[in-house]
Amino acid sequence: MAEVRWTPQAADDLEAITEFIAADSPPYASLFAMDVLAAVERLVPFPYSGRIVPELDDPSVREILLGNYRIVYRVTGEVAEILTVYHGARLLDPSRLK
Repeated sequence: MAEVRWTPQAADDLEAITEFIAADSPPYASLFAMDVLAAVERLVPFPYSGRIVPELDDPSVREILLGNYRIVYRVTGEVAEILTVYHGARLLDPSRLK
């Protein structure tokens, strides 16, 4: 069982994405946020269930694909730390993973 922690960057990312979606559809923004939180909760029993981020090839840095979005996290011991949430069409900026 892992503990899930959100970095400030990841929390800000999720907030920005939901605000962007809410400009057109507040109900879909709420559904998206709930889907992200549900996807992340699956890391509690299965922290290594996400795929290894192909750009990094580091087994501790993994991601969950959710529609067009990537939820990137790092597993360290018993902690799954959510690093960033971003649209999959954008290039991954490794500086956002600190």
